[in-house]
Amino acid sequence: MKKNKELLAVTHLSQLLDFITGLGGLIVPFLIWVLKKDEIINMDKHGRAILNFRITMFIYFLICIPLILFFGLGFLGFCVLGIFYAIFPILNAIKAINEEEPNYPFSIQFI
Repeated sequence: MKKNKELLAVTHLSQLLDFITGLGGLIVPFLIWVLKKDEIINMDKHGRAILNFRITMFIYFLICIPLILFFGLGFLGFCVLGIFYAIFPILNAIKAINEEEPNYPFSIQFI
């Protein structure tokens, strides 16, 4: 196994592809994790954190849809989720460069 902090950071930042492609922010980190989790130190830990974050945010997104009917609370939820989608991958890419543990708050541990 070898150390590759840059690839860990790119894996976190690849989530931002959602803003361009719509679905690439889930597929690209998943593929990097599956292909490199046994080769790169801490890739398994970071990849699991990313996937747990993505699954959790998708569930929160689904919860926001019916909340639109209740005084527009769903729109507020969508705004908060959009901020989370933009900020936490960047923060965790910086943590990966600094060899710190990934931290995605409000994530449910599925994997």
